[in-house]
Amino acid sequence: MKFTLSWLKEHLETDASLDTILETLTQIGLEVEGVENPAEKLAPFVVGHVLTAERHPQADKLQVLSVDTGEGAPVQVVCGAPNARAGLKGVFGPPGAYVPGSDITLKVAAIRGVESKGMMCSVRELELGDAHEGIIELPQDAPTGENYARWAGLDDPVIDVSITPNKQDCMGVRGIARDLAATGIGRLKPLADVYAPAGAKAGDLSVSDLGQRIELQPVAGEGAGPNVATQDEAGCPAFFGRTVSGVTNGEAPEWMTRRLKAIGQKPISALVDITNFVMFDLGRPLHVYDMATLQGGLAARKAKAGEQVLALNGKTYTLDETMTVIADDAQVHDIGGIMGGEHSGVSEGTTDVLIECAYFDPDHIARTGQKLTLTSDARQRFERGVDPAFLEDGLTVATLLVQALCGGKASEVTRAGSPPTAPPTIAYDTARAEALGGLAIAPDRQKAILESLGFTVSGDWRVTVPSWRRDVEGQADLVEEVIRIEGIDKVPVTPLPCDPGVAKPTATPAQLLERKVRRTAAARGLNEAVTWSFVSEAEAAPFGGSAWILDNPISEEMKAMRPSLLPGLLAAARRNMARGAGSVRLFEVGRRYLAEGEHPTLAVVLAGDRLARDWRTGKAQGFDAYDAKAEVAAILAAAGAPVENLQVLDGASGIYHPGRAARFCLGPKNALAEFGELHPSTLKAFDLSGPVVAGEIFLDALPAKRASGRMKSAYAPPALQAVTRDFAFLVPGDMKADILLRAVKGADKGAIMAVSLFDLFSGQGVPEGQKSLAIEVTLQPGEKSFTDEELKAISDKVVAAAAKVGATLRA
Repeated sequence: MKFTLSWLKEHLETDASLDTILETLTQIGLEVEGVENPAEKLAPFVVGHVLTAERHPQADKLQVLSVDTGEGAPVQVVCGAPNARAGLKGVFGPPGAYVPGSDITLKVAAIRGVESKGMMCSVRELELGDAHEGIIELPQDAPTGENYARWAGLDDPVIDVSITPNKQDCMGVRGIARDLAATGIGRLKPLADVYAPAGAKAGDLSVSDLGQRIELQPVAGEGAGPNVATQDEAGCPAFFGRTVSGVTNGEAPEWMTRRLKAIGQKPISALVDITNFVMFDLGRPLHVYDMATLQGGLAARKAKAGEQVLALNGKTYTLDETMTVIADDAQVHDIGGIMGGEHSGVSEGTTDVLIECAYFDPDHIARTGQKLTLTSDARQRFERGVDPAFLEDGLTVATLLVQALCGGKASEVTRAGSPPTAPPTIAYDTARAEALGGLAIAPDRQKAILESLGFTVSGDWRVTVPSWRRDVEGQADLVEEVIRIEGIDKVPVTPLPCDPGVAKPTATPAQLLERKVRRTAAARGLNEAVTWSFVSEAEAAPFGGSAWILDNPISEEMKAMRPSLLPGLLAAARRNMARGAGSVRLFEVGRRYLAEGEHPTLAVVLAGDRLARDWRTGKAQGFDAYDAKAEVAAILAAAGAPVENLQVLDGASGIYHPGRAARFCLGPKNALAEFGELHPSTLKAFDLSGPVVAGEIFLDALPAKRASGRMKSAYAPPALQAVTRDFAFLVPGDMKADILLRAVKGADKGAIMAVSLFDLFSGQGVPEGQKSLAIEVTLQPGEKSFTDEELKAISDKVVAAAAKVGATLRA
């Protein structure tokens, strides 16, 4: 929500400084996101008076101007604007001034051989609008040499405030002024005083003593009101309208367009600008229709399936029967509460208008906007909930402005339906402020705060909620109002009670496991990444698609709940490599979301160079599947998984390269992890060049640790040195080495401590269709060293175990 300081002061009578106002806004929950003063960037520019204008000797389209800048001797300026002429007053930029619209800093320069000491500026060059056909023309009474921004009233800071969803009353400048007035830094002006400069007479508007509940005297109408109706009371409970005939739709006055431009709105015409101004000023969206484009009466009704409307943004939307529209006898003219139609919009030739002021149900607005993926300023306000008691008054304000700025005669008001205006009443206990908010506040002070915000407080502390605060439902909400106005910074800092002694552990086994694997991955040189739980549907597609698609995503790129952690890590790897990273080693601990629910997972991605090029090793070496296997195995071991007993099996996901990926399993069906080189099609989907390797550990599949005592056994290293023996076996060419290793390790579980593969050979001396696997067997003696007979017996067991899986001892 943006507004200027002067705009705020139209509603708030205050002597507070800008800094005080900004600090107070944040303290009461209206966080200030930014402040920008247009005058600061225009500080060097002054009002210049063109004394003479002569044709440039070397260019027909250029002129040499003599400009009085109020600094003594006139300045020579070369200008190509078609409207440059002697006697004109415009905006002069001296050498050294930065021109924001052109992104240049002015300096003395020769243009076609003639020196130019500055420039006369256009509207677009100063970022004051889009016009650029000529330089700015100012009135003749503009003071020469005066700072242009100050003279033009541009020295007006623009404040950008973040409005939380529950503060629908602050979606207008008046609501923000009301909150500030409640803090005591100013007084909320009566609405009659605010709109008197716009042409409204003081007698047309009246306000209660507190200045909160706006009670406007109705504008006298001539003739019957328009034919409007509501046929969809659930979506549009109330539809008020009146016509104004004989209007002249020209440009809105400067005070109105200046405010709209300051907050980023483009002025269109007086009639349109009035509706926009009332929306931002009072938080009340309105719409005006050109009566000449309507056929029959207007009605709020449900759309018909397949019905279409061309909206004011130039796009055509297809509607369904759940959406509320405003239509005449021939066609739809408005997506109710969200955006008007282009066909019935007003134009320069409009002479008769119908002003619509309706109340739309917030839930219906939100669902329609989500379905159509259509946002607008009106939708933002209606889906939060506008004041249902302000229909009559909003229509009155709009009518007064139309008549004051465009002329015309107003009809009577037609009222179809009735808005939900019954105010809720809450029994309030003033002691709840201290119990819930931690701040003791006197009852009289609480009453004053609530009344200053528009609440009505009876003698027995029954609080009536104002119509513009649909978010207040109970005592806790009233406490929030009292505490935020009194000052959250006044709440005393009170430490939580702490029991004596050593605190009991609170982390769950799952949390402890995640901590352990996170530390292990980081200790191995991997960099932790934290990516979104949402990905695009295109990124989820290589992983089988997402089981959960959001109806109202932040963006189309964050629409699907991730089926794997790898999409986010691959996107991060792509960004890093695009910015020059030679080697990317990432991991993440998070959740993946499948049809049956969420699953805790650790994922690893290795991309780029494992070893950079070097004079000793030659060219750079990339990662391969064994690197991914090593990382996954090490993290599994740290997590307590029985790595020595895990099987390495085929069947990894389709995202991996076939033959270069595998799974770690406890049995054929219980996969603890998968790893390998990613498939080229996966890399293409993420715009990566390979090889890239990855792995995922399914933390919820790890076997739970058995319950044991708190004390671990003391480490007792073996008394005797281990013994190693090497064996070479001939095995079928398609046999996996893991089968042989597992068989040998089980040959004598008491003596054999470890088995590892150290050589693979196929070629001369090895029969065709076979390969040679050389393994090292580590034997650990117990109380005494092995004898030769015992070593031979163990060797025989190794050979026999190998024979059972089809391996023969190589001669």
